[in-house]
Amino acid sequence: MKTQTLNVGLVGYGMAGRTFHAPLIQAAPGLELTTVVSRDAERVRADLPDVEVLSRAPALFARPDIDLVVIATPNDTHFPLAKAALGAGKHVVVDKPFSITLSEARLLKSLADEGERLLSVFHNRRWDSDFLTLEALLQAGTLGRVVALESRFDRFRPEVTDRWREHHRPGGGIWYDLGPHLLDQARALFGMPKAILLELATSREGAEVDDDFLALLEYEGLRVTLQASSLVAAPTPRFAVHGTRGSYVKYGLDPQEAWLKAGRTPAPGWGEDPLPGCLTLRDGGEPELVSREHAGLPGDYPVYYAGIAEALLHGTPPPVSVDEALEVMTLLEAGLDSYRQGRWMKLKESNGLRKRLHAH
Repeated sequence: MKTQTLNVGLVGYGMAGRTFHAPLIQAAPGLELTTVVSRDAERVRADLPDVEVLSRAPALFARPDIDLVVIATPNDTHFPLAKAALGAGKHVVVDKPFSITLSEARLLKSLADEGERLLSVFHNRRWDSDFLTLEALLQAGTLGRVVALESRFDRFRPEVTDRWREHHRPGGGIWYDLGPHLLDQARALFGMPKAILLELATSREGAEVDDDFLALLEYEGLRVTLQASSLVAAPTPRFAVHGTRGSYVKYGLDPQEAWLKAGRTPAPGWGEDPLPGCLTLRDGGEPELVSREHAGLPGDYPVYYAGIAEALLHGTPPPVSVDEALEVMTLLEAGLDSYRQGRWMKLKESNGLRKRLHAH
């Protein structure tokens, strides 16, 4: 592309669009948020007075001046909106999950390939502080050969609110809300598992959809446990990872979401987590174990849209590829099959543990 600034249209201005996408798009060099599609024009204008507001997505897709469309709407609308945007010749970013079904996601990939358009999914938690820290520890072999990873994303939300995620509709529930985050992180660390086992629960009074899940991923010599719940009030480890040389345990969530909700924008010091993790290792080969704080790496959500701009302007690979997003959809769908059938679901293709994460 000749232009050095790409015009972006955002579809949806709910929690995802307002909290994550709008501020991160605005922070990205080479991108300009010019248009938002929302039924609540006053809310958009209060936050973004210089941005045009449209009431319907087709009007945005018909605009020749829009280069990139970002879809931050309820999960069951991702497929028809992304399909229409790609059909109009737009590059597209979709909030996670990619779609409701793997077949829909594969069709979107085909449309993007045929039209030579960029298509990416916003798997932002690859740039959480604790995840980047864990990734670096594994790459360095600090924990030795990893034998167990527990990844939890717990909340205490005992009241069921009137949100689309809480209603019985395709893409509702906690598995489609938090499952994509935890699955993508596991996949990024270790590749695709051999099999998945999922248990879903509906625990809160008046809940219509799943609000608790436990997923096990089978790898060679490694057990990965993924959990999320809406009824956990006490602190639980975000990560607990154990290997032949020691353990890494981290409490507390990456701070970037809370900062964005509070209206903060990326600035120097962005992403630094005030809660360090804990490394427990043998000290210098001695038999005694020593525990110490491990501050880790800063989180970096802004890198996603900076990477999208680089991909469109300079042809670099996007920060999240379509094939990576398809792997997450494969796991989401296989998990549901596991739950419905009450058994482990084997995955047809598995690349096992990534060798780069083995201790040398």
